[in-house]
Amino acid sequence: MAAGFIFLCFTLSLFMLHCGHCHVIPQTSTGGNLTAVQMQTLALLSFKSMVSDPAGLLFSWNSSSHQCKWRGVGCGRRRHRDRVVALSLNSLGLSGGMSPSLGNLSYLRVLDLGGNSLTGHIPPDLGRLRRLRLLNLTANSLQGDIPVTLGRCTSLMKLLLASNHLRGEIPGEIGALGNLVILSIDGNDLSGNIPPSLGNLTSLVIMSLANNSLSGTIPASFGDLSSLQQLLLWLNHLSGHIPPSLGRLSNLFTLDLETNNLTGPIPPAIWNLSSLVIFAVNVNQLSGRVHQDAFNKLPHLQVFSLMENLFHGHLPSSLVNATNLVEFEAAYNSFTGTVPPNIGRLQSLQWLVLAFNSLEAKSPADWGFMRALTNCSQLQNLELRYNKLSGSLPSVVSNLSSTTLTFLSLGNNEISGQIPEEIGNLVSLQDLELHNNSLTGNIPSSVSMIRDLTVLRLDNNSLGGPVPTTIGNLTQLNTLALAMNDLSGIIPSTVGSLVSLLQLDLSSNYFTGAIPSSLFNITTLAISLDISNNLLEGPIPPGIGNLQNLAEFHAMSNQLKGKIPITLAKCKLLQILQLQNNSFTGNIPSPLSELKGLEILDLSSNNFSGQIPKFLGDFTTLYHLNLSFNNFDGQVPTAGVFANATEISVLGNTKLCGGIQDLHLPPCFLHIPNIRHKLPVLAIVILLVATIICIVSLLLLFFFACHKKRARETLPSAVMRGCHVVSYQQLAHATDGFSTANLLGEGSYGSVYRGNLCDPTGGEDNVVAVKVLKLQTPGALKSFAAECEAMRNLRHRNLVKIITACSSIDFSGNDFKAIVFDFMPNGSLEEWLHPNMNNQPEERHLSLVQRVSILCDVAHALDYLHFNAAAPVVHCDLKPSNVLLDDDMVAHVGDFGLARILAEGCSSFQPSTSSMGFRGTIGYAPPG
Repeated sequence: MAAGFIFLCFTLSLFMLHCGHCHVIPQTSTGGNLTAVQMQTLALLSFKSMVSDPAGLLFSWNSSSHQCKWRGVGCGRRRHRDRVVALSLNSLGLSGGMSPSLGNLSYLRVLDLGGNSLTGHIPPDLGRLRRLRLLNLTANSLQGDIPVTLGRCTSLMKLLLASNHLRGEIPGEIGALGNLVILSIDGNDLSGNIPPSLGNLTSLVIMSLANNSLSGTIPASFGDLSSLQQLLLWLNHLSGHIPPSLGRLSNLFTLDLETNNLTGPIPPAIWNLSSLVIFAVNVNQLSGRVHQDAFNKLPHLQVFSLMENLFHGHLPSSLVNATNLVEFEAAYNSFTGTVPPNIGRLQSLQWLVLAFNSLEAKSPADWGFMRALTNCSQLQNLELRYNKLSGSLPSVVSNLSSTTLTFLSLGNNEISGQIPEEIGNLVSLQDLELHNNSLTGNIPSSVSMIRDLTVLRLDNNSLGGPVPTTIGNLTQLNTLALAMNDLSGIIPSTVGSLVSLLQLDLSSNYFTGAIPSSLFNITTLAISLDISNNLLEGPIPPGIGNLQNLAEFHAMSNQLKGKIPITLAKCKLLQILQLQNNSFTGNIPSPLSELKGLEILDLSSNNFSGQIPKFLGDFTTLYHLNLSFNNFDGQVPTAGVFANATEISVLGNTKLCGGIQDLHLPPCFLHIPNIRHKLPVLAIVILLVATIICIVSLLLLFFFACHKKRARETLPSAVMRGCHVVSYQQLAHATDGFSTANLLGEGSYGSVYRGNLCDPTGGEDNVVAVKVLKLQTPGALKSFAAECEAMRNLRHRNLVKIITACSSIDFSGNDFKAIVFDFMPNGSLEEWLHPNMNNQPEERHLSLVQRVSILCDVAHALDYLHFNAAAPVVHCDLKPSNVLLDDDMVAHVGDFGLARILAEGCSSFQPSTSSMGFRGTIGYAPPG
């Protein structure tokens, strides 16, 4: 009989493999009724047949042992012996679907299948388990709806369905589970409104509906959940106001409503929940003020977060009454006023996040909160960036907790003064951000004592002096930002010791010397290396090839020279390469064809030559290519980026041809293939030589006739040979950003500024006059070229000396051209003859002797221009405003923007062009 029963069980189990949904089998194949024990055995075997058990943990589920001894199966002990009351298979790595036959385990109280990889739907048959108290299906991959039949499991105390892929709405039938203590269905794809019937779960202690796509409002009926201790609704799409009825939940200690679309103020009743420990409403659209006495009745509060809302007004002074507060986060709001000065009473405070507000500190008293925070011995994170803090940074900041403080952010404020030398006391800091302020002085050498520092941001201040060589001690740094300061000297070679750097920004300073080769030993650099807008010299070291993970390399606007190192091709992840405004020479190396991920390549304003490589057209990601103002020649490719004129620039390369039509370049001459002739070789050679001699003779005659015309049509890049070339950044710094306070005068084609130009040789600074061309004015560019051409070979004591010229682009990428002259302290003759009493409070008078002397000076200048210069020059705009006076009242003629150079050898002053026309100021025609 026993063997027959076992055979019958195996037969039925094999049948169940093919009929998983036939969960009610009232009779055997012989017609006899199954016992309850046989029914639950078949239900368990059906479950096993539908799951995959790669670890073999259900091996004991066979006929050799009683089902009550199978792994994870629990049976009753007294009244219901041999009845399965628990199935606990948590985290066994099971996969597959859930058998509906589990609904036949009518005595089941615990069904725990959490932490597996089960798929498919939750069987509605589980609704027959009237004795079920725990249903745990958390952390699986179940799909479909929550069965409404679960509302029949009236004995359920814990319904745990979190972290699956369930969808649809929450069944209102769940509200019938009056014994439910925990409802956890967070981390799914549930949608629709929250059923108000959930307010009937008066035994509920924990409700977690977070991390779904629920919408609508929070039901006011939740105020009836008198036993509720945790209400977790974060990361949904809930809208409307926070129900005031939640103020009745006297046992609530966690209220988390963050990341929704809630609006309106925080109900005053919330501030009466004295049991609250965690209150989080961050990332909503809540508004209004936080009551000044809000924290008087929250003695147990530890976490308070209302970041990213629309709150305004002052921070409540009652904040210090929440003496157990650990985290206070109010960033991304519109709070004003000062930080409460007695905040130091919060001695358990670890996080104080007040960034992105409008908090102020104008006087030393307003900075009193910083001294108070030194009493918070557990402080870890202090964020005050993007506020309106001003005045000097108090040295007491160095007395904050040296053992716990890891994050200090005061960036994007209006803080002045120096960085306290004692800042190195904060030895536990990992992130120090003081960027975008007005800090002055040197970088304290004590910074190198903060050995755990990973982020150091001091960029966009007015820090000066050299970078401390001890900065190489910060070997944990992954971000070092020192850009946009007044730092000078060489880049210390010890920077190469920062072996963990991901990003290094030294741009827009006054660093000199060569790029240290040790910089390229930082093989971790992956985000960016920026040394642009400095005074660096020499070539790019070949060691740059070590930075194989580098994405961006910025070295524009320096004084670098030499060729592009072919080792740059090893940086195969490079996306941005900017070398413009330097003095690089040579070809674009062919190995750079390996940089297939380039998106931006700017080589403009250098001295590159040769042909533009065709491989640049093969870069599928390249969308910005600037090769302008170089010496490239030959045909411009047409494939890839070259097919779009808005994505490339080849201006200022006079030897280029071809390309797409929108570039407006001349066509290229076709190569004619060699043809074999039967003429003797000697005859061919003689014929070719004679032809070449004739052509060269004609070209020489043509060259001398047109030399002057061509000179005027070329760009003035070589006007000041031997002179130091200045960049846009140097001129902007010399004139305080072309400040109106330094404006000397304006004309039709340009504005003149007083500037203090640094001497590159290390001597004293020069006071200069900088004429900035108004390139948007028609004729301004022609005036610039004319003035540079006219002054190129002119040398006379009564002519304004041109020091140098600048042809570059400004910080916005616009063309920029300027000429730098000697500064004339006594202004123009116009100001002495016709003084403006509004701008010149002191009267000016010229004696007769001075007037005669000035006339003689001007006469000497004109005599030199007309008869003694390399080629005769006619000024065409001589007037008192263009006669400038130096310290000794010696006159100097300037402004040659309208000058004409006459053809050489013409004794009758014939113009070098066919048409002269009237030139000069409107209403005034100069002689000649």
